[in-house]
Amino acid sequence: MIHTGPYGLPDSALEALNPLSQRLVMNRRGTTLWKVRSAHRTYAVKVGYPTTTHAWTALAPAREGAILRRLNRDDVSYGDWEHGTWNVQPWHQGDSLYDLWQPHRAEGASSVPDLGEALSCAEAVASLHSMGWTHGDVQPAHLITSPKGTALIDLALAHGGSVPARYDFSYRGCLVHYESPEISRSVLETGTAAPSMAADVYALGASLFISATGLRHVAYPDDASRKDQRQAIVDGPHRPVKVPGVLGTLINAMLNPDPADRPTSSQVCEELIRADGVRPRDQRMTNSGQERAETAGEHDQPR
Repeated sequence: MIHTGPYGLPDSALEALNPLSQRLVMNRRGTTLWKVRSAHRTYAVKVGYPTTTHAWTALAPAREGAILRRLNRDDVSYGDWEHGTWNVQPWHQGDSLYDLWQPHRAEGASSVPDLGEALSCAEAVASLHSMGWTHGDVQPAHLITSPKGTALIDLALAHGGSVPARYDFSYRGCLVHYESPEISRSVLETGTAAPSMAADVYALGASLFISATGLRHVAYPDDASRKDQRQAIVDGPHRPVKVPGVLGTLINAMLNPDPADRPTSSQVCEELIRADGVRPRDQRMTNSGQERAETAGEHDQPR
């Protein structure tokens, strides 16, 4: 039987939390997300279940929990429940990149996105890469910025080390708006793909592009099927990058259709540091904004 949720918190997760309050934040694509406050900390609790099209979504929370443990993240737990798996991890408060840069997309806006904020996002990706892991699902909603820096969240599709076999599943691409041509091509041809650091860089470039302009990196109709979206990315080219200055030049390089010709995430950081000047991270992040759900929407509205 296929279930649709939303689901309450499984007893096994509640036992690890002893919550003072809990609030449903999202129920989408096989995951119910709760914000839970305990006596000492606020947590994100993800409850996974199968959907009509994907059974693997039931396994994603436990897979992410296992990866976070491999990365030595603190205060993380995960387990099984009747319809799938769950994980508990600290809540990251801040703005998604898309929300943070909304003022730059407003009608008549003349300001250019802050290079320090772009650098903070690139640093988060580069930090993961330095540990030998690829993210596989870089998108603006997964780059949560605050005065402390940027948290790169949602690691359920990450690759780079062993994952318990009972929770593992094949990589089938990510949110298509941010897929690289090689990922989209492989999914179209075989149904699966191999995530890579170069594809993460492309996705970061697409994330910076859509956040700065409100436009997807490749044009296709809002009602296009996933297959047609991927074919548009494979066929290219990407939209002209009209973001001014160093940021536009970097985004254009990150969206190179040839993975070998893209800069690495560390090279992106180096270029932004040279352009922006070396400043402490807490001075670079100037806009913490209002609290955002850590799994904000897909931003399907840009055209």
